Amino acid sequence: MGEEMWLDEALYKYSGKDYYPFHMPGHKREFCPETLKNPYKVDITEIDGFDNLHHAEGILLEAQRRAASLYGAFESWYLVNGSTAGILSAVSACTSRGGEILMARNCHKAAYHAAYLRGLKTNYLFPQADRAVGLNGGISPEDVTDMLEKHSGIQAVLITSPTYDGVVSDVKKIAEAAHAYHVPLIVDEAHGAHFPFSGAFPVSALACGADVVIHSLHKTLPSLTQTALLHRNSERVSADKLRRFLGIFQSSSPSYLFMAGMDACLRLMQGEGRMLFDAYTKRLGCCRERLAGLKNLHLLRKGEITGLGFVYDLDESKMVVSTANTSIDGAKLHEILLERYHLQMEMAASRYVIALTSVMDTEKGFARLEQALLEIDRELEGAGGTEACQCLKSSKESASGEARKSLESGRESASGEARKSLGSGRESAPGRAGLYFENMRGYISGEACTAIAEAVEGVQEEIDLEGSEGRISSEYAYLYPPGIPFLVPGERISSHILDQLRIWKQQGLDIQGLSDYTLKKIHVLKR
Repeated sequence: MGEEMWLDEALYKYSGKDYYPFHMPGHKREFCPETLKNPYKVDITEIDGFDNLHHAEGILLEAQRRAASLYGAFESWYLVNGSTAGILSAVSACTSRGGEILMARNCHKAAYHAAYLRGLKTNYLFPQADRAVGLNGGISPEDVTDMLEKHSGIQAVLITSPTYDGVVSDVKKIAEAAHAYHVPLIVDEAHGAHFPFSGAFPVSALACGADVVIHSLHKTLPSLTQTALLHRNSERVSADKLRRFLGIFQSSSPSYLFMAGMDACLRLMQGEGRMLFDAYTKRLGCCRERLAGLKNLHLLRKGEITGLGFVYDLDESKMVVSTANTSIDGAKLHEILLERYHLQMEMAASRYVIALTSVMDTEKGFARLEQALLEIDRELEGAGGTEACQCLKSSKESASGEARKSLESGRESASGEARKSLGSGRESAPGRAGLYFENMRGYISGEACTAIAEAVEGVQEEIDLEGSEGRISSEYAYLYPPGIPFLVPGERISSHILDQLRIWKQQGLDIQGLSDYTLKKIHVLKR
């Protein structure tokens, strides 16, 4: 048994190291208003003068009205249970029990949980894909129209835009398609809370006519993890129903620290947002310009993919670095950046990594990323084939700055299980996701044989996963982040899904959702 480590001690110890966060939350451990420097001093409950989130009439009502004004929405609500609570509430408010929804198949698992809780029939929209780029694209407005024409019972349309990779759909045309059939559009814009604050980013779904929009403040803005906003943007959606379901899906004891953090974030955006974003987009642009000189690795640019028909727009705050034409994969690049340079990426995929940037990223942080990628790129150029992999795996000479000092002094480059995982060639936790984005339709049958609720609550049996082809799943399976299920209850298990599961198991990836953590058994509907 090793030395016992408490979470607060582990976090404090980690905060003193030189790891740089190219991952959420968007405050990047840089933003801390004077009023919140001692969280215990301001952690209260619903006492006199501080309102009640579930019956807001005073200071919290004013705060939410400011949020609506800032984002240009009809009405906005604070979410202390993350975007998950917003998605659950929005889907529930826009559908009747046992109703029907049209949703993008690459939605977050919360959307499927909402469908389960409401007993909804789910019809799916598949994102367009391009194997050469290695990304799933956007949702086609024409596909939305076709599905609404075929399924007259659809009560709401739900899409994710931008995706985890920054891909944006043509929300304006999708909204027009939905409204032509008198159906509201819900947009999970969790990763786009920063869009309204700079013309350098895509137009927000609110400005494009979406009826309900969910924003995760913590993902790309300086706000605490678990903080988000739900916006109502038209009369097609009942405000009373949204309030009712928010009362169900949100904690009855909302954190005043979280709400104060949201207020501080929005106050900063309202007062200094334009100035901060001008400076940030210049730093981001300079970094992108310098990395345009990469010869082996490649930084994806908007102009490369927006004209291909499968991507309407791209959020370039997500820095997607491709390894497609090199001798290493995304997982290896993620590992090198973490071990040698102490740069923690948001996500690794089989052919790329994502550095999530925000308005709080510093010049020093961007410089560290530039130096690391350029050095790795030169090493890839100087060594061919498997020699390049070996060179990058074993060489520490190019590690620079604080990372080099850290390595030379024998300090840990990764801790606990993450360190063991890297040492055995497995990815660390944030590097698990994204692998199934690239060929989603290639192995997901999309054959929804029964409603999610019927599959979850029906008569089940547990069988060997290897022998489950053709059976109807009663369980989810997904990699996390970002939590997009590649298998949903009610879907037929295909040979493609089983093949992909074998690959991920061999890679040592953490597959979640199945009740059997050994991944040998699965619950299916009894014949």
